[in-house]
Amino acid sequence: MGMSVTISTAEHGDAEKILKLQYLCYQGEAELYGDYAIEPLTQTLDELRDELAQGVVLVARLGQEVVGSVRGTVDDKGTAMIGKLIVHPRLQRHGLGGRLLAALEVRLAEEAETKRFRLFTGHRSEVNLRMYRKLGYEQVGAAEPVSRRLSLVHMEKSAAGEISPSLAATA
Repeated sequence: MGMSVTISTAEHGDAEKILKLQYLCYQGEAELYGDYAIEPLTQTLDELRDELAQGVVLVARLGQEVVGSVRGTVDDKGTAMIGKLIVHPRLQRHGLGGRLLAALEVRLAEEAETKRFRLFTGHRSEVNLRMYRKLGYEQVGAAEPVSRRLSLVHMEKSAAGEISPSLAATA
């Protein structure tokens, strides 16, 4: 009998595990854009610990192993900024990213007057773009050039939209 993945709030002691998983997960993005100096690969443990203290950070666990994570904050205008949605490569394409994102949306909506959810991804990150669209996100504005090789696609959805309780059930 296999273990199930659970989603919960990250603890201070999870920071190093999240950072190692982040480094693993962003290798493909770095390769796709030919840039291994992207922020998720250069973030320090102290910077990650600051994020843990400032916003909501969720982790997905398979037993004791951290196999996924996502972060979010809500600004004073009600915009929830979502970032660094990561899932261990061996567990990708099984719905865990969607579950993490839905759990974070529910959590941010409960804790603040959230009006909209906003995130971004690279313009060539087709798997990410497809998943976000499937989950109700739409591109807002033109892609934002960051470098010669990378443009960021900003996506948003209203917080008034329906968040699937089945996706967020383990939050």
